[in-house]
Amino acid sequence: MIDHRIVQESPADQLLREYRPDASFFFSSPERTILAKGVFAAVSEAEGCNQMENLAQRAVSVLKDAEQSGRQNPIIVGAVPFDETKPVQLTVPNEVWCAGPLMLEQDVQIHPGPGPVYDIEPIPQPGEYIRGVEKGLARIAAGDVSKIVLSRSLRYTSPVSIDISRVLCNLAQHNAGGYTFAVDLSRQAAASESAGRKRRTLIGASPELLVSRNGLHVYANPLAGSRPRSDDPAEDRRRAAELLSSSKDRHEHAVVIEAVAAGLKPFCKTLDVPREPSLISTETMWHLSTEIKGVLTDASISSLELAAALQPTPAVCGTPTDAARAAIKEIEPFDRGFFTGMVGWCDSAGDGEWVVTIRCAEAEERALQLFAGAGIVAGSRPEDELAETSAKFRTMLIAMGLNNE
Repeated sequence: MIDHRIVQESPADQLLREYRPDASFFFSSPERTILAKGVFAAVSEAEGCNQMENLAQRAVSVLKDAEQSGRQNPIIVGAVPFDETKPVQLTVPNEVWCAGPLMLEQDVQIHPGPGPVYDIEPIPQPGEYIRGVEKGLARIAAGDVSKIVLSRSLRYTSPVSIDISRVLCNLAQHNAGGYTFAVDLSRQAAASESAGRKRRTLIGASPELLVSRNGLHVYANPLAGSRPRSDDPAEDRRRAAELLSSSKDRHEHAVVIEAVAAGLKPFCKTLDVPREPSLISTETMWHLSTEIKGVLTDASISSLELAAALQPTPAVCGTPTDAARAAIKEIEPFDRGFFTGMVGWCDSAGDGEWVVTIRCAEAEERALQLFAGAGIVAGSRPEDELAETSAKFRTMLIAMGLNNE
């Protein structure tokens, strides 16, 4: 049996360099870096259709089994899909290495040189996406929903194998301060071999923390309302100021904040929700941001339980949630998979970090399927929402060695 190891002194950049696609999990945040290998046990599927039901309790059961087998402070790692009827990918690894946050030099390339050449298939085509946004606006006008998040996908295929390790390193280098992740989905792929599915890896760099827990302290950082960055400093500042003053975007942001606060409130004895949003930026986007902090009523409430209570937020689904989910299934011509789900970790003490699975792709040997979405509210312009998704694709495209869609 492989010993379960947590090596706190491992350099974070070493963990990134040692990542390979057959590793079960890689995760870096402003707080820590985690590399996990192998699978000791997996969280079981729920008996009913809703795979989110009793998810935290099923995870606790697996962690207790791991502790009884002699593993010290085992952790759950992995991802949860957007569709609550689809199986989760959560496992207890055989080996875990931990380190502090990644500190990469921006001008030092870990994998220099050009990447592969790709063929591109938009799903749906841009014109069809615009028509989908128009359908979403019609639902809003009819009063069925007040917000709906509609996404599209780009499938990139290459004649040669894609170096996932290289893409992950590039994501980490270009998204300092965010959350870079890679999750091996091969257990699900193995279950789908009859359908011709190959090994898959969920990979990305999310700017959005769904929730974290450290002891009794809870932290969430919802994002909603976006603008693409500009290479021109003056124009970039103008876009940031316009976003911060936009009544449409501030309303969209407020809807998300209200939902996250309502989701956390039953678990917290105190909850601090700022009255005004602030701005944060990534290499490609400006976002409206609110930092929510709370103190739990009970130490038995795990980070996974908190995350499951929040997923999905209106930032990635819409509101009301059930109506928005139903409309998304009707309008979007593809399965989101793990896009707009959540990815992260939870240890046996309940501490952990869970991020919203955005700015991501599902990778196979010679293909990467990218995802990006935009929040649609009354007053949204379909052409603007298409442009927003194009800007959001750039996080993955830059990591792939591409700068344009």
